[in-house]
Amino acid sequence: MTKEMIRQELTRAAETVLERRYYLKDAEGRPLENWESLCRRVADAVADVDREQPDFDVLRDNFFNMIYHLDFLPNSPCLMNAGTDLGQLSACFVLPIEDSMNGIFGSIRNGALVHKTGGGTGYSFSRLRPKNSAVQSTQGVASGPLSFAAVFDAATETIKQGGKRRGANMGVLRVDHPDILEFISAKQDQTRFTNFNFSVAITDRFMEAVRNGESYELVDPSTRKVVQTLDAGEVFDRIVDLAWHNGEPGVLFIDAANRDNATPQLGEFEATNPCGEQWLLPYESCNLGSINLDHYVLDGGVDWERLARTTHLAVRFLDNVIDCNRFPIPEIAEMTQKTRKVGLGIMGLHDLLIQLEIPYGTEDGRDCGARIMRFIRDEAEKSSINLARLKGPFPAYDPEFNHYPARRNAALTSIQPTGTVSMIADCASGCEPYYSIVMVKNVMDGDRLLMVNKHFERIARRERFYSEALMDKVAASGSVIGHREIPEQWQEIFRTAQDISPENHIKMQGSLQTSGVDSSISKTINLPAEATRDDVRLSYELGFALGCKGLTVYRDGSRDSQVLNAGNAAEGERTAVVSSQGLIQKKKLPDVLSAKRYRLKDANQNTIYLIVCFDDDESPMEVFAKFPFDNRVDLKDKSTMWTTTCRLVSLALRYQIPMDEIIKQLDRSSGHMLDLPAQLGKLLKSFMAGTQHGFASTCPECAGKLVFEEGCEICHECGYSKCS
Repeated sequence: MTKEMIRQELTRAAETVLERRYYLKDAEGRPLENWESLCRRVADAVADVDREQPDFDVLRDNFFNMIYHLDFLPNSPCLMNAGTDLGQLSACFVLPIEDSMNGIFGSIRNGALVHKTGGGTGYSFSRLRPKNSAVQSTQGVASGPLSFAAVFDAATETIKQGGKRRGANMGVLRVDHPDILEFISAKQDQTRFTNFNFSVAITDRFMEAVRNGESYELVDPSTRKVVQTLDAGEVFDRIVDLAWHNGEPGVLFIDAANRDNATPQLGEFEATNPCGEQWLLPYESCNLGSINLDHYVLDGGVDWERLARTTHLAVRFLDNVIDCNRFPIPEIAEMTQKTRKVGLGIMGLHDLLIQLEIPYGTEDGRDCGARIMRFIRDEAEKSSINLARLKGPFPAYDPEFNHYPARRNAALTSIQPTGTVSMIADCASGCEPYYSIVMVKNVMDGDRLLMVNKHFERIARRERFYSEALMDKVAASGSVIGHREIPEQWQEIFRTAQDISPENHIKMQGSLQTSGVDSSISKTINLPAEATRDDVRLSYELGFALGCKGLTVYRDGSRDSQVLNAGNAAEGERTAVVSSQGLIQKKKLPDVLSAKRYRLKDANQNTIYLIVCFDDDESPMEVFAKFPFDNRVDLKDKSTMWTTTCRLVSLALRYQIPMDEIIKQLDRSSGHMLDLPAQLGKLLKSFMAGTQHGFASTCPECAGKLVFEEGCEICHECGYSKCS
């Protein structure tokens, strides 16, 4: 670090995330890096592409400074892997699935290699012939896209990405595929396809049929023949109903995406990455980074000059990432080099609007966001054109098809989820508003830690309405709205995701999309618990009308277990009291215990029942496994093994062994995400977090609560993200 540099201070949450997930570690798990050395590792590795350029030393220092000072951050794989032996720096990929056994299982293999290196995958199942259609080579019938999606899902379960990230997939099926109704309903049971986000690829023709009350045709992709017609309105109602029920499936407007396809000569878009912000051709990758808009306010306005400099530097950084990347398979390397797509996005939009005193959900807020995104897109293109003069345009560039100036990168901008990196930068994620302004964190010794948004605390103290009592009230209500102590001006500016109408969420997304986003946007349209199916319907229709390329809705509390409660936990949801004093006297079991039963599937898709019995303090006392088996010896043996394991765990619980120690041993014993130790570990973590719901609401790494943001479940305590 140069002498004239100011040392960057990080928040406690940022340091926690970095230590848990990003810093290189020794064999005992001790960090070998700090923030400065991590940034130097990343900057040096990416700048090394330009070692022979005359500006190499300056470029390397500039890369370092913009990352170290949190002005721009690349995606997580880049921060984790740049300058390491792994060297895989891309976030996500789209892999094709051809309609053959070789094609299907080749994609499973390629997906496994991608997940192993830290990437997520998007798949379109639209090329697969429908269920029960004839297979001439075997004289049999096809099992259909969903049966193979289950195989992809199971394969993902077995792989932990790069030792740091778990697999995530996007599954896409065209609305005109004959199996579309089965696909729409596939995730009604939330225990199925847990490693997939499902989205329906919706065509303009379908939306036209919905609007006009018409039927539309289902086409067998293997024969191109019409096999059935359906009422478009009824199908749309089904999509809406399931999205209202639990947020899935999402919708992707595939024709809108293909109208903006920068390289139509290479094919059409079929799928996106897991979070939906990157439409990619088969074997393309997304190489992402985000500008932290929180740092670009000067004298009550936007610092346009500094923003331009960072944009140019960020484009060069992301372009270099492509050249120093170690892609998991040759096909990806070839296609990525051919189009050289990058995804420069933003985070901290809400922070910038707060500093400018502009409410997020207003026309002024949308105009400001659109102006910024248009500016970034224009400057990014200037930078890419300059790079093309220096290094040549992307190899697939063809003026006959590509009616734009020769540039280095076929695509330049997208707005990706930044859940983890925005925690490092201490700003709002992506283009989302803050989910909460004040939160309460309950720690194991019973203390309550108030976590107050930095801008809100600064303004509240400046305007002299800050008090601990008020912060408690805001945390309990989950909103700044309606508190008389807070002036109305600041109530409006600090409206959170739940306080902003769905219409205004979508209008912001549409405004950003049509102003300066080449690819797409990952954004969650937050709906209140009382939202109706008509509200979901109107959201989708408005998003389509405004030019969005995809939408995710989430109705508060719509999943089997609430993902985040911004207020205090209900009386029946207190954190379990667990001794931290080691071995103490064995607890006597009362005559009656409360219990919860969880229905699960093992690695072979056999049904298992886990039963957790707990006392009046909601401390687990006993666990049981019930395995419905026939007389096969292997299943009897498995049942005996599971029973023995549960007895040992129950004994440890009754002797009050610290639950985190029990979980640690279960995690070490687990060889598969669906085996008994893994499932028991998940359940005990949920009790530590006070949820008792088991799976959806509890972070699998730290037992913290998960937030549903940008179409993904994110832990704000340790930085875990299901899909990024």
